[in-house]
Amino acid sequence: MNESAGLRFRRLHRPQVITDELPEQRRKGSSTYSGKIFRVTLLSLGVLLLLPLLVIILILESPIKPEVFTLKEPPMMKACWEPNLKLREAQRLFEDQLVGPESIANIGDVLFSGTADGKIVKLVGRRIHMVTRLGKLPCAGSREDEPNCGRPLGIRVGPNGTLFVADAYLGLFEVNPTTGEATRLVNGGQVVAGRKLSFINDVAVTQDGKKVYFTDSSSRWQRRDYMHLIMEATPDGRVLEYNTETKELTVVMEDMRFPNGIQLLPDEESVLVAETTMARIRRVHVAGLNKGGMDTFVDNLPGFPDNIRPSSTGGYWVAMSAVRPNPGFSMLDFLSQRPWIKKFIFKLFSQDILMKFVPRYSLVAELHDGGVCTRSFHDPNGLVAAYISEVHEHDGNLYLGSFRSPYIAKLDLSKV
Repeated sequence: MNESAGLRFRRLHRPQVITDELPEQRRKGSSTYSGKIFRVTLLSLGVLLLLPLLVIILILESPIKPEVFTLKEPPMMKACWEPNLKLREAQRLFEDQLVGPESIANIGDVLFSGTADGKIVKLVGRRIHMVTRLGKLPCAGSREDEPNCGRPLGIRVGPNGTLFVADAYLGLFEVNPTTGEATRLVNGGQVVAGRKLSFINDVAVTQDGKKVYFTDSSSRWQRRDYMHLIMEATPDGRVLEYNTETKELTVVMEDMRFPNGIQLLPDEESVLVAETTMARIRRVHVAGLNKGGMDTFVDNLPGFPDNIRPSSTGGYWVAMSAVRPNPGFSMLDFLSQRPWIKKFIFKLFSQDILMKFVPRYSLVAELHDGGVCTRSFHDPNGLVAAYISEVHEHDGNLYLGSFRSPYIAKLDLSKV
């Protein structure tokens, strides 16, 4: 036997490891082992990538300082609150021609409103005319423009046919609807009784025009940060009175959580105030024997109230652009006692992103004495009338204002 043959012989007869495993089992065991290595590696990479982000989130300071507060269990959506589709019978007016017509008033058949780009407009037939602009250009309707451009919110007709307008930033104005001349009555941003007027919201005027009542929703947050105000839920809102004769400005009620819409009662001794964060409407006594006091007109609404306006039947229309469904789940109710979650959310997301997670559900209710609901109109998902802020009744129709939508909705009451 030569050397090369011997080498070949030795290669053919190398010692082999004997095992009972079949080839398939060996391959399976190898695959399982490889899978474990892959999962461990992936998990390790995930931790390495997320760890710096978590550290940054923990270090970052939250822009809000929320308080714990308690809401009652929402009422069942039945009887007067039974869901329906009646708001979907509404017709959109001036669609894509104006944005954010928050509040509506009328002189005869001419409607007036304020828009997101800082204008006061009148709506005559199918045409839009600008009455005046309270702020300064540019007015592109952006968040950055609002403080200088202004954001007209509540609007009312005074006894002399002038318009009283509450601008969130610029203050309280009296506007001549014919000439557009605007007189500033109260400066926005000024300090009153130790607190700044940061978010002037809605306005109500007595029949003789001598007293004007308005809400300042927050001394800390501006209108452009309204989601911060809602989530923080601190009681830094107020109701104020302006005397048009003496020019005196006084605080009539304070320590309210997001006071929003305001409506004088017929005797003019009290005003109804929507306390949005608390899902209720308060009655603030501004004159008479109970002056300086406050009680509850209606508590535990199934939604978060905005503006309040009179109805032709002696009641009050209340607009709600978000609801507390029962049965269902209300995120704001859930978060009310969990401020740490609110802080974490605002470290991660902007207001615009958060708005996308708020379910759209439009609800209009007519309330009478004692806060009794007599009828309600709904638009689940806000398909026709979204982000409603006010219900203005005129000539058998409801005109629905919005703080965000690019239209006014009109509902014929004879059809619902």
